[in-house]
Amino acid sequence: MRRARKVKILATLGPASSDKETLVNLFAAGADVFRINMSHASHDVMRQLVTTIREIESEQARPIGILVDLQGPKLRLGAFAAHTVNIAAGKTFVLDSDATPGNADRVQLPHPEILAALKPGHRLLLDDGKVRLRVTEATSAKAVTIVEVGGTLSDRKGINVPDTTLLVSALTAKDRSDLEAALNAGVDWIALSFIQRPDDLAEVRKVARGRAGVLAKIEKPQAVERLADIIEHADALMVARGDLGVELPVERVPGIQKQITRAARRAGKPVVVATQMLESMITSPVPTRAEVSDVANAVFEGADAIMLSAESAAGAYPVEAVATMDRVAREVERDPNYVAILRAQRTDPEPTAADAISAAARQIAETLNLAAVCCFTASGTTAMRAARERPQTPIVALSPVIATARRLAIVWGLHCVFGDEPPSLEGMIDRACAVASQEGFAAPGQRIIITAGVPFGAPGATNMLRIAYVSDDHV
Repeated sequence: MRRARKVKILATLGPASSDKETLVNLFAAGADVFRINMSHASHDVMRQLVTTIREIESEQARPIGILVDLQGPKLRLGAFAAHTVNIAAGKTFVLDSDATPGNADRVQLPHPEILAALKPGHRLLLDDGKVRLRVTEATSAKAVTIVEVGGTLSDRKGINVPDTTLLVSALTAKDRSDLEAALNAGVDWIALSFIQRPDDLAEVRKVARGRAGVLAKIEKPQAVERLADIIEHADALMVARGDLGVELPVERVPGIQKQITRAARRAGKPVVVATQMLESMITSPVPTRAEVSDVANAVFEGADAIMLSAESAAGAYPVEAVATMDRVAREVERDPNYVAILRAQRTDPEPTAADAISAAARQIAETLNLAAVCCFTASGTTAMRAARERPQTPIVALSPVIATARRLAIVWGLHCVFGDEPPSLEGMIDRACAVASQEGFAAPGQRIIITAGVPFGAPGATNMLRIAYVSDDHV
């Protein structure tokens, strides 16, 4: 199955999309990668979904990516004696370590790491920012705050600490268990939530040992401030606009989205734009015009992938949501401004053989109007460097490693094909021509350009570029 667009679509799975028939329909509608959110999925549910997706992959003969999203640390208040209280603006409110049920004056904060890190002036955002406090006094046992924005609070509401760097791992005990289960199930990507610094990625990388790509969700101000270092240590990024819009003023989120997207593109790392893209389609068969513009903006910006959350996981119209996202993306990519915007944002290649060859392949392919750029890749590096160039010419990524082909399903513009490693240079050229023809990219008489690392089996050693003719023998 060949997609008629270059941006990829992630669809989150849930109660509305867990049976095989719906998964097949989601894939047919345009889903390239399936996301399993471990905030809601058990290990058994996750394993069953992976098994079903692999069955569909085999039936469709097309690599499908699977991303498992770890829950991360969930910071919550304690309980109230009356279960619900109203706290008024201008009043003093205390957060402490006392487990006694709270009232309108105080409540337990069962997270000593927060109490230890709070300083006067720090903000506390409760219940997705509906109630806002500012710290006036802080000790390791309690924080005294002034209520800046009042409202109603109930038991165990969430708490965000945008000004506070917590000296704890982003990986909880639950996350470690979920991570091991996901890696044993053979998923392709692990998404890590609420990271604050590059060190938060180290533990996941140590456990994963290359068995899955590590995706950093950027959803905290501390992560935005350390973006360059995080990009260096992550395999991919996600603009997680939900919590980002709680911890930062909402008017800043669009600019930060562009900042993250462009930084990831410069680095050649995949970037996913997520959260509330087609939110109204949870209950409506059609999106709002503003949502369509939001999706279009992410595609115009050159994001590798755009993601559906509750729309496909729990909504009434999961397949329609994917199909709508697919139609919007295809229409944007036909717009004359799309190519001009991508070209204007293109950055110079890094001083490496892989980047130099990828940049040359893109320029040659566009100058000579070649039918396809075919990349042989074991580790995925060659194909990702080709995608970094955002060529107008289709990119076919051929890999002898099924895990690599699946992982590349998240990357812009890559049509991934799994197959045996060619026995020789001439065999590689024949295979590239045959695949380009059989997959509908090139007809006899047309030319393709091939990039690879020679000798084979040396990951990241892209050093060859070759133009080849597709003949009748390749059909």
